[in-house]
Amino acid sequence: MLKKHFMWFVALLFILSACNHHNTNQDQNDEAKKEAKDSKTVTPKYREPLTGLGTDSKPINRAVAVMINNHPLARPQSGIASADVVYEVLAEGDITRFLAIFQSEQPKTIGPVRSAREYFIKLAKGYHTLYIAHGYSPEAKKMLMNGYIDQLNGIQYDGTLFYRSKARKAPHNSYITYNNLLKGAKEKGYSMVTPPSSLPFASEKEIKQITGQPVEKISIHYSKSNDFNAEYRFDSKLQKLKRYSGGKQTIDANNDQPVLIDNLFIVAAKHRLIDDYGRRAIDLTSGGEAYLIQKGKIRKVEWENINGRILPYENGEPVKLVPGKTWINIVENLNTVTFE
Repeated sequence: MLKKHFMWFVALLFILSACNHHNTNQDQNDEAKKEAKDSKTVTPKYREPLTGLGTDSKPINRAVAVMINNHPLARPQSGIASADVVYEVLAEGDITRFLAIFQSEQPKTIGPVRSAREYFIKLAKGYHTLYIAHGYSPEAKKMLMNGYIDQLNGIQYDGTLFYRSKARKAPHNSYITYNNLLKGAKEKGYSMVTPPSSLPFASEKEIKQITGQPVEKISIHYSKSNDFNAEYRFDSKLQKLKRYSGGKQTIDANNDQPVLIDNLFIVAAKHRLIDDYGRRAIDLTSGGEAYLIQKGKIRKVEWENINGRILPYENGEPVKLVPGKTWINIVENLNTVTFE
């Protein structure tokens, strides 16, 4: 009798063990399915070529590069927070201009629009953009008139595609709407459905491995006057940089949103004056020293011109960007940059 009860007890243990094993396997299968589902949910189908951010639609828009005025009387600018990539470079004197490149976003209004310079045109060409400016230097005019790049200029379209804001005085009052630049492109037969090739972007794992010296504030001294200098402050909560000029935060006049930056790339390039007006030639091909600021860390790297794009390199290898917005400040030398 005792032996019979023992046999029943062993059989019961076997059944319970089998059920528990089945339930464990089922739980593991359910968890694996959930993780796969969650992974599928968060993994975007496509990525924007110039920000690396996820999107449900396949990017088809051609990039547009606009010369944007950075004189104190031109601030706040319109559309600036929507740009995927922005170059800040000296024009004449100690005033910089922006070359704002738009692809993932299409702001309603962009401006104030300013005149072209040779090196800005070359930078725009690196992204195969439609180039928008109002006016030009003699060298820039030759390039544009010779068809170096697809372009629309306010000299030819003032009062039609471009309009003058009554709230500001010339030359700080020329604007263009995105609809008008698309209209102008159509009139000139420019295709607007070929996106630029993608920039190199880091994975989440690679972002966690970013190295460098912690930094809270970066100042770029273009002038003795603070009105013309750029300052960037790291927001640890947002994990992004905010930009300031003349002590005021850089915001977008379209929506009062601040400019937020994920990659700040400061490159040193040779500048030389080429005329009495103070125009410059800037060497954007030779490469050189640079600072790269990502996720609140700064490190010294190099820059190289790869097919017209100014990109970071370290020990001869390309450095990937954090997905998001990228600003590239071109300076005469890194001694103009301070940080803390």
